[in-house]
Amino acid sequence: MSTATLRVRPALPADVRVIRELVQPYAEERILLAKEWVGYYEAVQEFLVADVGADDAPDVIGCGALHVMWQDLAEIRTLAVDRTQRRHGVGHALLEALVARARELGLTRVFCLTFEVDFFRAHGFEPIEGTPVSLEVYAELLRSHDDGVAEFLDLARVKPNTLGNTRMLLELE
Repeated sequence: MSTATLRVRPALPADVRVIRELVQPYAEERILLAKEWVGYYEAVQEFLVADVGADDAPDVIGCGALHVMWQDLAEIRTLAVDRTQRRHGVGHALLEALVARARELGLTRVFCLTFEVDFFRAHGFEPIEGTPVSLEVYAELLRSHDDGVAEFLDLARVKPNTLGNTRMLLELE
């Protein structure tokens, strides 16, 4: 695969089946959290996909989502690349596009929970301890039912699903 033919674009509902297929092997290995079908459709507007096909014949080989958590904060979620296409710059292109999207939204921080520490560190993310928000924001975030917010807050209820992952943060300039 040549990265010259790679196009990162917003996901469409028609891409959801492929997104789920990309995530499934990683979910089986407990690297990513799987979603129910409805969860993917509800979040489709958060996803970007890496496509190497023509406009009339898409060939999606990667995906990633940007989930806004607060006024200045979003989470990179569900970053997955077809295993046969890894180490060809697909994840890099997706992550760059997701971070650019965060900047366009006026966000100043991007969070991720990952086993791929070296990959994210190469893109400026740093491991974090604790929860880097004010007490007021923390109290508001506690009201969320979203597991990503719980991961960011380092709440015990998500620990069985996220053991071994590293919480990382990118400060945007």
